[in-house]
Amino acid sequence: MIGVAPPAYDPAAPESATTLPVGTPTTVRSYVRSLLRRHRRAFTVLIAVNAVAVVASITGPYLLGGLVEDLSAGVTDLHLERTAAIFAVALVVQVLFTRSMRLRGAMLGEEMLADLREDFLVRSVGLPPGVLERAGTGDLLSRITTDIDRLANAMREAVPQLAIGVVWAGLLLGALTVTAPPLALAVLIALPVLIVGCRWYFRRAPSAYRSEAAGYAAVAAMLAETVDAGRTVEAHRLGGRRVALSDRRISQWTAWERYTLFLRSVLFPVINATYVTILGAVLLLGGWFVLEGWLTVGQLTTGALLAQMMVDPIGLILRWYDELQVAQVSLARLVGVRDIEPDAGDAEVGPEGRDVRADEVRFGYREGVDVLHKVSLDVAPGTRLALVGPSGAGKSTLGRLLAGIYAPRTGEVTLGGAELSRMTAERVREHVALVNQEHHVFVGSLRDNLRLAREGAKDAELWASLAAVDADGWAKALEKGLDTEVGSGGFTLTPAQAQQIALARLVLADPHTLVLDEATSLLDPRAARHLERSLARVLEGRTVVAIAHRLHTAHDADVIAVVEDGRISELGSHDELVAAGGAYASLWRSWHG
Repeated sequence: MIGVAPPAYDPAAPESATTLPVGTPTTVRSYVRSLLRRHRRAFTVLIAVNAVAVVASITGPYLLGGLVEDLSAGVTDLHLERTAAIFAVALVVQVLFTRSMRLRGAMLGEEMLADLREDFLVRSVGLPPGVLERAGTGDLLSRITTDIDRLANAMREAVPQLAIGVVWAGLLLGALTVTAPPLALAVLIALPVLIVGCRWYFRRAPSAYRSEAAGYAAVAAMLAETVDAGRTVEAHRLGGRRVALSDRRISQWTAWERYTLFLRSVLFPVINATYVTILGAVLLLGGWFVLEGWLTVGQLTTGALLAQMMVDPIGLILRWYDELQVAQVSLARLVGVRDIEPDAGDAEVGPEGRDVRADEVRFGYREGVDVLHKVSLDVAPGTRLALVGPSGAGKSTLGRLLAGIYAPRTGEVTLGGAELSRMTAERVREHVALVNQEHHVFVGSLRDNLRLAREGAKDAELWASLAAVDADGWAKALEKGLDTEVGSGGFTLTPAQAQQIALARLVLADPHTLVLDEATSLLDPRAARHLERSLARVLEGRTVVAIAHRLHTAHDADVIAVVEDGRISELGSHDELVAAGGAYASLWRSWHG
């Protein structure tokens, strides 16, 4: 091993990799082929335009070589006017076609980049909800931001320029072979130096860039988690630990940054040595060939100029091929989502009722570590069920199983007698909806944000949904009402208002079963209490499973399930559980005073 060894810690190793997979070489090659097939015509035109530009560019060396040949032969009538005219025409053709080549290359790159973004987004939103839940925000965000940014330059420049460089070098080498075959062999003298250096570099670069990207994803994930849980970090005085973790993650990432920089610091001198070797070999051997009578001076002149021109495409190929190593890693991370099998489900499976049931359910986020232990629960249609218990007891996990987000490891969760895990995602969402404290405001009008839940909803229905969640007051106060632009660059909604928008979408979607996990946590207690009562009137007759972090929610429920250590320890109405004097009664007394 030359010089610096790779860092000991590899963030791309299986034991430390993020949940979302990285695409295999087969997946990446398959995607690249499909992308090129979509743009086959544009790519072919680009190659043709490039070929014309290259042919025009080698006209000058041929004209100069012929001129030198005539001078050495003592020709007096050199036809300089004709030579100058041909050169001028060739120069104009070269300029025009080079401009067209660069323009077409940039357009092709942008079109492929747009396709890539759309493919990734479509595939991401089609992933099983459980996969996205486990992946978290850091890895997904780093792929759709950092990896897309890294790919942008490659798509705009590297792919078109690499194709241009290959055609350019091939035509120049062909012209050199036709003009002076011995000089073509002289150019190949530099090949061993280039092969050794490139082989050393490209054996190490892909894995190094992959580890560098994984290191950055780990940094992004750590920062996102710290910011999202800022209040918890502050409450538990975890700031020092998070800072130490931040320093460690950044140190690991920058170690790989330094290693990839070292790899490039070896490659670039090899490229420069190749340039010198090519020109030196052509001039020295060419001079000897002229002395031996194997070449004419004109052939040497043309060959030397062509060899000098060959430096540019070789540099272009190596430069952008190196850029593609970074892009390939980012592309593998983006197309990795294609390796995740979607939960196809069975289109024939559907509920024949509205009752929700969990039967002997076990579930764990990690292999061998269960969070829920043989949980059984029956929820009749129209029941308002509250899940109560200490933090970490498994309430939110049980709620996600009842919403069809996760499938149990053992046991069954059914809706109307049909297993949720066997239904298609679209079928599940028609009947069951989950709303938690994580909400999103999309860039667009307030009307567009609401209509995500029901396309084609009339304004009267939109206002009714806002009124149902106590949001019609501030919405009517907006200058443009439903036409107000919200999200990035528009009107900034408060977290509480954004949560109300999420609940208004729920009202519009009108599922018969709802799972609410801290759906009003961002509102103050009095406003949350009022909103929950308003929602109760609107959702009359629907099944509501509420993860209750405020016990007034449990007080209003028909049935309360107390979850402790992944098991249901108590089940009954508020009055029954208070009278029983168990865990719920203790919670109620401590909360109610």
